[in-house]
Amino acid sequence: MSVVAAFAPSTKPAPRKEPSPFPTRAALALEQTPLRQLDLVFERGSMPDLEDLVGWEFRGINRFPLNDVVPFGNWVGIKKFVKGFHRDSETGKVVCNVLDGRWHLRPNDTSPKRYGFYEAFPVDPTSRDNKYLHALMLDYGKGNNPRFDVMAGLRDYLVQVDPSNPDLFLGKADFALGPARFYLGRYNYFILERHRRGLTDFARR
Repeated sequence: MSVVAAFAPSTKPAPRKEPSPFPTRAALALEQTPLRQLDLVFERGSMPDLEDLVGWEFRGINRFPLNDVVPFGNWVGIKKFVKGFHRDSETGKVVCNVLDGRWHLRPNDTSPKRYGFYEAFPVDPTSRDNKYLHALMLDYGKGNNPRFDVMAGLRDYLVQVDPSNPDLFLGKADFALGPARFYLGRYNYFILERHRRGLTDFARR
């Protein structure tokens, strides 16, 4: 007599495939989207899963209006960048770093220059930075950046563009100067796309 054993389907998620090193058509299409339409894309976005960002690096594209006329971002070396997310071993907070480069990081991929640190968390409706409650906040003011570092004033809002695509995000920025906030989103959207697994810990220079 044969015995047939019935097993419940596994609830363990399938392992994530390693992303392509090249930008997807969706990311490139977003980079070509007129700025007025990016406002609508951002408003329709949803809050990213913060835990799904931890341990990954994301290739980024800055979207400048001036770049539609002349390649300003390319000339000054800030058109492309990489953001990395990791969890602080002491505080448990998700903290982040911007890695300078053109997706081939400088001075090299294994020891890139890191700067522009920030902390990531869901937007707090009771805080001063609560413009978009459906977004994650990337707060450079909490990143322990060097004193007088202008990047400490950045406040980035980040949304997931498509609920079926957990690898593509759109961000927009405010700039904090004391209690004042200066809207930078129309002038500096940025696109993030999952790039590669990053270090869970790193030593700052």
